[in-house]
Amino acid sequence: MDEKRVSESVITMTELVLPNHTNQLGNLLGGQLMHWIDICAALSAAKHNNRICVTASVDRIDFHHPIKLGDAVTLVSSVNRVFTTSMEVGVKVFSDTFRTGQRMHTNSAYLTFVSVDDMAKPFNAVKIIPETQDEIRRYNQALQRRNIRLQSR
Repeated sequence: MDEKRVSESVITMTELVLPNHTNQLGNLLGGQLMHWIDICAALSAAKHNNRICVTASVDRIDFHHPIKLGDAVTLVSSVNRVFTTSMEVGVKVFSDTFRTGQRMHTNSAYLTFVSVDDMAKPFNAVKIIPETQDEIRRYNQALQRRNIRLQSR
């Protein structure tokens, strides 16, 4: 397949924050969240390319609100843009506090993955087709972020 729609790369993961995931304040550890973000993004990249994709970089992870012990964490990822062998994957993180019914957007992250062949060598990634206004916006912004990444090398 030469190209796929952004919607075909969407992955949704839900995790429960347990005591071993938290710090002394009862908040989710940043490292644990980064682990979940990396897994969710890797699944989107692999789903899009039908092959293993490896993490090349993590641009940023913004922590907007703490996530508490007992909250459910939902991560939603999709491929924003494909270049040659690399692609940017965006991840949005939401926390759900079931006691109050409150849902919050707590984090955002951008990661770069590289599609690899069976010898772990870079392999051309499947092109992406953004369809909605939001997908087109993310597609365009991904190029801007890539240019910044390349300038800061």
